[in-house]
Amino acid sequence: MRIALISDAWSPQVNGVVRTLTTTVAELRRQGHLVETITPDLFTTIACPSYAEIRLALAAGRGVRRRLERFAPDAIHIATEGPLGWAARRWCIDHNLPFTTSFHTRFPDYLSVRTGLPADLFWGALRRFHGRADRVFVATPTLEAELAGRGLKQLHRWSRGVDLDLFGPEGPRLPDLEGIGGPILLHVGRIAPEKNIEAFLTSEVPGAKVVVGDGPALPLLRRAFPDVLFLGALHGERLAAAYRSADVFVFPSCTDTFGLVMVEALASGVPVAAFPVPGPLDVVPQGAGVLDNNLAAAIRGALKLDRGTVAKTGRSFSWARCTGQFLTGLIPLSKMAEAA
Repeated sequence: MRIALISDAWSPQVNGVVRTLTTTVAELRRQGHLVETITPDLFTTIACPSYAEIRLALAAGRGVRRRLERFAPDAIHIATEGPLGWAARRWCIDHNLPFTTSFHTRFPDYLSVRTGLPADLFWGALRRFHGRADRVFVATPTLEAELAGRGLKQLHRWSRGVDLDLFGPEGPRLPDLEGIGGPILLHVGRIAPEKNIEAFLTSEVPGAKVVVGDGPALPLLRRAFPDVLFLGALHGERLAAAYRSADVFVFPSCTDTFGLVMVEALASGVPVAAFPVPGPLDVVPQGAGVLDNNLAAAIRGALKLDRGTVAKTGRSFSWARCTGQFLTGLIPLSKMAEAA
């Protein structure tokens, strides 16, 4: 199948959305599909306000149209609601072609955190964007129920996986964490206001707090919490080693739609401590972590869990299965032609 995937989130950005999309594209190509990615690196871009590492494509309409027409896809998937996503959506609507979208990011919640305005003020634009899609891919049952309640009914489950060749309980620990007092309490992710990292860093629990990641809030948090070990962004084997070195993985976000880092931690045998909110509620079963409105209590409870049981839970996530879900959800353009 010839698949066009349009995304405003792409390398060199480092986040769960980019890892999900790049891994899915790699798996699709491994299975023999021809995938055309239309991403910001193909365009002139500007920095997104307050997110300098995120690049927004300029004058996207003509370039998106030209690439879609030249590629002649069998199916079109629009992954994000940025300039490229809106341009591809417009092209599909203008040509009466089916397309699918995916809901990765709770932008209304992010904007609410940053502006102080109610999140409901921002949902209209997302409903408009996804409302014309033939299917909207969602990662979890909780998110599916929420979007259905907001008027998006054409939903399709597309879960997430984990690289089991990289993330596992066996292997070296991170040298940077040798010799520090335990237990080691680890957080991995973008360092941004909407991730609620302060809830972790201010929790009154014994142990060494370690944060892996980069983002706009990193300088501020480094100044505010000098006793916390900030390691910056890690990748590959060093990231896997950081997970294995931890005693608990702390996920304080209340705005994520899935939380891919939680799956990576589970596969590494590290129990998760989180709030009982969408994302953790779907990803972390009993015995693999503790969800509690008191994050310190969740951390203390997670320290008591069996790492072998946790690792077994993490290994149940498969990228091959998730890619199968992705393929099942696509709408071939040929169906539209047959219907006409």
